Amino acid sequence: MDRINHHPILGERPKKEAVTFTFDNTTYVGEEGDTVAVALLSNDIRTLRHHEESGSARGIYCNIGHCFECRVTVNDIEGCRACLTVIEDNMKVESGKRLPNPLKQGGSFDE
Repeated sequence: MDRINHHPILGERPKKEAVTFTFDNTTYVGEEGDTVAVALLSNDIRTLRHHEESGSARGIYCNIGHCFECRVTVNDIEGCRACLTVIEDNMKVESGKRLPNPLKQGGSFDE
């Protein structure tokens, strides 16, 4: 895991208990008190979902709960913001997948 363990002003980072969770069926380890976003970033995961229409990669943008770019599915609950959700042991996290464009499914509105 990539973490800053020593800061020149704050000193040593306190040790925390390990927490095991899965992201897209792969097991990772975070630390107690981590948000899903922090745990994924510390495991070098930057893409949390894909844009619903364009399919472009999305990750953490504001990291304070305002933008909804970090939406993931947590324990089968869709739309959870990774930056606000604290990981728990054995938590199941899934990335947001590209969804079909509902306007292009059955024709367009300007026909």
